[in-house]
Amino acid sequence: MPAPNRDTEHLDRLRDYYAENRHIPPFQRLSELMGFASKAAASALMGRLEDAGFVEKAPDNGAWIPSSRFFERSLAETAVRAGAPDMIEGSQGELLLIDQYLVRTPSRTVMVPVKGDSMIDAGIHDGDLVVVERTKAAKAGDFVIAIVDDEFTLKELATERGKFILKPHNPAYPVIRPKGQLEIFGVVTGLVRRYRD
Repeated sequence: MPAPNRDTEHLDRLRDYYAENRHIPPFQRLSELMGFASKAAASALMGRLEDAGFVEKAPDNGAWIPSSRFFERSLAETAVRAGAPDMIEGSQGELLLIDQYLVRTPSRTVMVPVKGDSMIDAGIHDGDLVVVERTKAAKAGDFVIAIVDDEFTLKELATERGKFILKPHNPAYPVIRPKGQLEIFGVVTGLVRRYRD
């Protein structure tokens, strides 16, 4: 029986490598990175990723380059309750790749739709997408997605009498004081809003 396909895991590893080095490595380095026994396995992987639309060959030298699909991020199926960032005024200067600006670790990053207005005074609106790095490491002042009573919620992590609490940014909502251990799903590292469909 053939071994299970691990292309999704390998793609995540390649995305992390690209985020740090800004290029796709040659087959020898790719083999080492993925733990392959041969360059042929690396070549086969790149062929499959090309067929799936994640990479392509540069027209001038045949080097592998990421396609637009390479930068896709996972989109959670369930919206999280909360709420909009301040307007960012554009200015002339360097070109900015949004993915490079918002995403530090691609394999741990997920885009989560916001539902509700409990964070509206922090500039997070219903319908926004928050960029979330999945991690348990959070500190007071971070905006986090936490799990409370088996439900996800977006709030500011704060402390009260030496214990973590979840603070909304809308006076219509109460502070959440978890009775048990607070579980952190991830820390919000950015926010995306589209103004036109």
